[in-house]
Parts: sequence; C-alpha cells; structure tokens
Amino acid sequence: MQPQILVLKEGTDQSQGKPQLVSNINACQLVVDAVRTTLGPRGMDKLIVDHGGKAVISNDGATIMKLLDIVHPAAKTLVDIAKSQDAEVGDGTTSVVILAGELLKRLKPFVEEGVHPRIIVRAVRSAAKLAVDKVKELAVKIESKSPEEQRELLRKCAVTAMSSKLIHQQKDHFSKMVVDAVLSLDAPLLPLDMIGIKKVSGGALEDSFLVAGVAFKKTFSYAGFEMQPKSYTNCKIALLNIELELKAERDNAEVRVNNVEEYQKVVDAEWRILYDKLGALHASGAQVVLSKLPIGDVATQYFADRDMFCAGRVTDEDLRRTQRACGGAVLSSVREIRPESLGSCEAFVERQVGGERYNVFTGYQGDCVPEGCPAAKTCTIILRGGAEQFLEETERSLHDAIMIVRRTIKNDAVVAGGGAIDMELSKHLRDHSKSIAGKEQLLLSAVARAFEAIPRQLCDNAGFDATNLLNKLRQKHHQGEPWYGVDIQKEDIADNFEACVWEPAVVKINAITAACEAAAQILSIDETIKNAKSGEPQMPGRGMGRPRMG
Repeated sequence: MQPQILVLKEGTDQSQGKPQLVSNINACQLVVDAVRTTLGPRGMDKLIVDHGGKAVISNDGATIMKLLDIVHPAAKTLVDIAKSQDAEVGDGTTSVVILAGELLKRLKPFVEEGVHPRIIVRAVRSAAKLAVDKVKELAVKIESKSPEEQRELLRKCAVTAMSSKLIHQQKDHFSKMVVDAVLSLDAPLLPLDMIGIKKVSGGALEDSFLVAGVAFKKTFSYAGFEMQPKSYTNCKIALLNIELELKAERDNAEVRVNNVEEYQKVVDAEWRILYDKLGALHASGAQVVLSKLPIGDVATQYFADRDMFCAGRVTDEDLRRTQRACGGAVLSSVREIRPESLGSCEAFVERQVGGERYNVFTGYQGDCVPEGCPAAKTCTIILRGGAEQFLEETERSLHDAIMIVRRTIKNDAVVAGGGAIDMELSKHLRDHSKSIAGKEQLLLSAVARAFEAIPRQLCDNAGFDATNLLNKLRQKHHQGEPWYGVDIQKEDIADNFEACVWEPAVVKINAITAACEAAAQILSIDETIKNAKSGEPQMPGRGMGRPRMG
C-alpha cells in the first residue's frame, strides 16, 4: 500500500476540476444578482449598512461592489472590474458586472458538458475582439462645428449618464452644470481635482449652483472676525503655512529670570515676533490672508482694524485649489514677500448658503500673474438637498456624469445607449458564428446571447415584457437598424440615436474588454487552494531554568 504523502499543511482546503469551476461561476452569479436590479433609469437602489452602522443608499455599481464584503476569491474579480471601469471611464460599472456574469452563465453548460476551458477562453477572446472592432466601426464621430453644438453633445451624454441615477428628475439642471464645470477646466488634461464638490444640507436639489472659482466653508474664527470686510474686488491673496498666534510654551520649556523686567522682555519679544509677521503681511498689500494653521484672536483683531480678511485652518485641498486658481505660492515665511508670491482674484465675497457661510473667490486677473505661472481654471459645485445620504448619492451621480463628459471631450465618438449597441453586437456575433465550423460556432452564439443581457435587464427593471421587446429589437436589427434600443418612457423600442440617448464609445469598449477578460480569467481557474488559517501561536518550549512566558 502506497504511503500517503502530505505536501500541504494539514487543514488546507483544496478543490479542483469541473465542480470547482462551476462553483466559481455560481459564486459570480450571486454577486451579479446583488447589482442586477440597479441597472437603467428604472433601476432600484440598495441600502447597505457597514460595520460601523453607517447606512449608504446607492445604485452605483462600483459603490455597491466596494461596500459588499466579498470573501469568495473568484467573485472578487468582479469587484476589481467594477473598480477599474469606475476609475477608467466613471460609468457603466453595473453593465460591466452584468455582462461578465451573463457570459459565465451562458458558458456554464459547455463547462458541465466537458468542453475544455481553453477552447471556451479562446472563443471569449475572439468574441471580445470582434465586438470591440464593431463598436469602433459603428461609433459616430461628432464633428463639432461650433462650441454650442459641442456643448449640446456633451449635455446629452451627461443626461444619459444621469438618467439611471437618483437625480434623474433634475437631470436637465445638473447636466448643464456638469458640462459648464468640465468646460471651465484646462484642456487637454481636464484635471478632476480642480472641480470641488461641497455639500450643504437643507434646501432643494434645484438650489444647487456652480461657482466659477473656489468656494469653501467658513473656518473656525475668533472674536473680531465679524468686524472684517466680507467682500473685495480685485484683491490680493496671501496663502500661508504659518501659525499667527501666541504660542503657549510646552514640552517642559524653562526660562529662568531674576526679576520682573527680564520676564517682561521675554513676553514683549513674543508679541514683537507676532506683530512683525502681521506688519509684513499688511505691508505686502494682501487683503485676504488664508492659512493652513490657526490664526489667533490677536491676529484676527489686527487684520479687522486694517480692513483685511483672514481665515485659518483652511484644508489642504481648498488651499491648493485656491493657489492653482488665483496664482501665488503657499508661503512658509513672511519675510520679504514678493508681489508675485501673492495670488489675485477679481472678486471675493462671503455668502450665506443654507445654514453655512462660504468664502467664494471668483474671476481671475491675468495681468497680475507673472509669465510662466498661468493660473489654472477651477470651479466648485455646491450641492443642496435634504438627507446626508441623499447628498452623498448626488455627489456620486455627478462624479459619474463628470467622468463621462471628460471622456467624451477626449474621445468624441459616441454610440446609442439603452441596449441598442448591445443588440447590434449580439446580431453581429450571431452572424459571424454561422461562418465558422466546430465548437467555436456554439460558443460564439452563446456569447452573442450574453450581450442581450443589458437590454433584457433594462426591460425587467422597468417592469416591461422583456421577451416581447427583445423579439421586436432582433427584428429591427435584422432589418439593418443598428440604433434601435429600449425606450423606457414609451414602453416600446425606438431609435435611441435620434432620441439622443448617447454614451461615449470608450465606455462600451472598456466594459466589453474588462468583462471578457474577467470571464476568461475565471474560466481558466481549475484549482483553488485555501491555506489553513494559522491557529493560536504556539508557546515556545522552555529551556532549563527559562521562566514561563506570558
């Protein structure tokens, strides 16, 4: 009898073969079912409560996937593709997960019947290539004849991205705001961190507005703040990383003095240092002083007496955006402040937004900034709304729309949404499969069926008869109408390109590539080895005379 050879640690979980592959596919199906109902304009929301008891309401695929604490190793692949889609293009996160899950579901019978996974993976990869080539061929490049037409195209893409979100009722208001925000950035980079989003509870969603500049919440202030002016025109701004207050001595500092006069000299020196700093700032001509560190009550009163405005404890992000928008530099010393070290803006005002007060910097004087230091363009969106969760979901929805608009500016090719492009790809793959022999024909037609998952799910989520509408769509696409998709408003099918339901082609290309790669990766796993969890650390053995540990 052969002796049993143990290679792996005792307690290691090892599963392999066909059952293992089917188990991985089933695990992915459960993840897909969690986000399936959030797709489309009539998609439902999910309420997720984390370990700390914080509730998040969202229908954004990537957000839900991040919040689900998935432990199954194969199902985590779907979380990764949702994150990559969110980082790369910002939208289509639910679609990519549904497509990957549907591919696995359609290919599962072939795995069970014993088709070698490598043949299936090859078919998936060739289908992905065919689909991506078809999207590139069908994509309509919008020749922007004028800025107005380009703005309208971007607005339509933003509306499509928002139509499945919580804010779809106000999509016209927000789509205009998002397009204005993105177009106000510096081309061609369009840096995302130059759009600030601030949330203020209270009021209606329609009260949200865009500031063509920097806006941030009023920071903590001392007595004397109310005496400072609250608005300036053509003002100079000093940005500091310096504390402007008397320091209480700590760290066991010790100063030995023999008489009261010497003690008074120490106190006077401290005050003189502070007043020298304040005098230097006043002499520089700055009217607004912002600092990352605290500005004390003496400094606040000093600035108020000289008609200057100050704000301490400004967050790093807000200070950086102010610097990039208004020019200047963040100073760590106030000695010899040069004029080019100061920022400048056309208008500064402190205004009330709901229950909060906001400092708003708008406009920008080009002639005040030296050559080689052009000020970046920036903007801030101030959101109003009821509950905190509602505001957070609104911010996520706007992030998706902003990403879509940025992508459309960089790659101005669009395709029709609403399941139209998915049905056309399904038809294309089905037609192509008939031209090849062997197992690949069946596999390609299975992948073609998988592409119908998006329009089918759109119908299911809206409560329509999916079978009836899909049959109508198949007929239209067979007649050579590539842009027919689901029309949610009329419970029918329609030419979605005419209806301006557009999305950037890059969203679809990225989703197809990511979904097919994920499906191929899961199908090529034939064994899972889970190492045994290490138990309690064993006590080291005691030598002679060695005391007991612990």
